[in-house]
Amino acid sequence: MRDRGGRNDRSWTDDLTRIPYWIYQDKTVYDDEQQKIFSGPTWSYLCLDAEIPNKGDFRTTFIGEMPVIVVRGEDEEIYSFENRCAHRGALIALEDGGNAEDFTCVYHAWRYDLEGNLKGVAFQNGVNGKGGMPETFCMEDHGPRKLRTAVVCGLVFGSLHDDVRPIEEYLGDEILSRIERVMHKPVEVTGRFKQMLSNNWKLYIENVKDSYHASLLHVFFTTFRINRLSQRGGVIVSQDGGNHVSFSAIDPAEAQSAEYSAEKLRSDKDDYRLADPTMLDGIDEFGDGVTLQILSVFPGFVLQQIQNCLAIRQVLPKGQESTELNWTYFGFTDDTPQLRRMRHRQSNLVGAAGFVSMEDGAVGGFVQRGVTQATEEKAIVAMGGAGTESVSYRATETSVRGFWKAYRNYMGF
Repeated sequence: MRDRGGRNDRSWTDDLTRIPYWIYQDKTVYDDEQQKIFSGPTWSYLCLDAEIPNKGDFRTTFIGEMPVIVVRGEDEEIYSFENRCAHRGALIALEDGGNAEDFTCVYHAWRYDLEGNLKGVAFQNGVNGKGGMPETFCMEDHGPRKLRTAVVCGLVFGSLHDDVRPIEEYLGDEILSRIERVMHKPVEVTGRFKQMLSNNWKLYIENVKDSYHASLLHVFFTTFRINRLSQRGGVIVSQDGGNHVSFSAIDPAEAQSAEYSAEKLRSDKDDYRLADPTMLDGIDEFGDGVTLQILSVFPGFVLQQIQNCLAIRQVLPKGQESTELNWTYFGFTDDTPQLRRMRHRQSNLVGAAGFVSMEDGAVGGFVQRGVTQATEEKAIVAMGGAGTESVSYRATETSVRGFWKAYRNYMGF
């Protein structure tokens, strides 16, 4: 593998507690990820099936850097295919979403049905008997690449690989049960936005899987006791390491904990008050006392429950040092007006300007900038040991190591 200087000396022989910084910088690594991970035997999140409820409803999205159309077909099934005209490579669909009887490329009007099959070529037989496509041209032989599509708990996933495992097996029983915990009834999208991050996509995924940072970086979390490492909770890591869940619950005993005072953390401020404390009002809608659950599926899907704020985050690579983060907020179709207002108020906690998570959008850039001249150095990911097993506490980096376990397997390191 060549590094940015063209040397064939990139190797990763250390264990999972030492992450080489070139992994975020090397162009060859980034290109290999597109083939081995995003076009490999993985499932990538596409959209919610609730976003395309009717025939012809579609959304445009990406798998890695490949543009994709996902659409509800005439037979009510969901199809996905590359958003690329087979003629000259232009995008077929230009909008983020909508409804269509079929898709026609604006460049030369090649037309595709809702399953991605080429159905029409403008002037295929020429004009006035002259020109046109050769007689040997067969429309069935041409079209954009089609994806395998799977729907689980209302989440639509796609894969380019013929040998990808069934989605339920790919998720694993524990992760699937935690998805079912949240996605247990029909959902309704309540908002969307897009956030651009000035860092490699893997740095954001590490951040998502890092339960250890949450109550250190996010001062709002700990100041108002939404989430502290001293609360009861744990981390679940799938067998292959790629998928994870971190969760915590309100613990009355934690209010008496002296852990944070002893550490002299900047978040230990008992005199801070909210002008509108109703923003933190919540209900135990899942019946288990869990107030925070962050779940990820390799390579780039995140499902969050922070109090009653529910959202999906889609992580997309946009170059070695750029990441697109798509947020989709949702509630349930049977939400009361009071619960819907509660979700809206709590949505101020997360996102690019959220009281909790705005730091996540910045800290990856701090790392990307910090390691620019440290190509041969390594990060230390040893909190909680060297393994990738599930644990009943959150002062650990076990799920971060799990990500790198899966990553190295797919990449062949």
